[in-house]
Amino acid sequence: MKRVHSGKVRDLYETEDGLLLMVASDRISAFDHVLEPDIPDKGAILTQLSLWWFDQLKDVVPNHVAAPGPEARSVLCRPLTMVPVECVARGYLAGGGLNEYRAGGAVSGVRLPAGLEDGSRLPEPVFTPSTKAPQGEHDEPIPYERVVAEVGAETAEELRRITLAVYTRGAEIAAERGIILADTKIELGWDSDGVLTLGDEVLTPDSSRFWPADEWKPGRSQPSFDKQYVRDWLLSPESGWDKSSGNPPPRLPDDVVERTRQRYLEAYERLTGSPFSG
Repeated sequence: MKRVHSGKVRDLYETEDGLLLMVASDRISAFDHVLEPDIPDKGAILTQLSLWWFDQLKDVVPNHVAAPGPEARSVLCRPLTMVPVECVARGYLAGGGLNEYRAGGAVSGVRLPAGLEDGSRLPEPVFTPSTKAPQGEHDEPIPYERVVAEVGAETAEELRRITLAVYTRGAEIAAERGIILADTKIELGWDSDGVLTLGDEVLTPDSSRFWPADEWKPGRSQPSFDKQYVRDWLLSPESGWDKSSGNPPPRLPDDVVERTRQRYLEAYERLTGSPFSG
């Protein structure tokens, strides 16, 4: 097979019959850096969780899955022409959205009520798109009007509708399992028939924020089942790393690696209701 792309955490190969083999590594990234060491089983956990979610969402939006791959960390996909916009839905305020809100009272041009805190629930889920930056650069939030200018009014409306529908279905399913889906980012592209199709991964701890519902408390950083734990450690005095220094992050300690792996595992098992078998 021919390697066609290597990202921060995934590698993409082209098969002889024109399908793509997407392989999720155990690499983990934060703040646009790939960290060391890997998180054991992460690639397989995220791939299997994505496959489960694709099945839950198949009546909401078509997806690119052709068949499971030869390994637990891989999946065979139909090629898509990707939309040049990051499609993000938020039901709660956290991360980059929180920073943008604090700076100007809005996220991607969407005005939000005054007085919201870290972890606040929004009055309703909102579509907060961003640019799709090259590897090593930051995605930048953009207003809906910019999406219209990029892809046209009809496609922009479909991107918003699909993104919010995926978030809503995901949030409903997660809530049944005692988990809050705070936000999510999805990848959409056109298939060979011009149909907008869900690609890449979906509703995993790498593309979404998952919080235990019984520990949710606005006004602080929330306990999470995602890589926020790694971000929080990197920003803590314990890591000794200055994000603004330009230096690469330090190596993750063994206990941080294991706790991160356990968070990914718990997310998988609580959401799917099945033990992870690798």
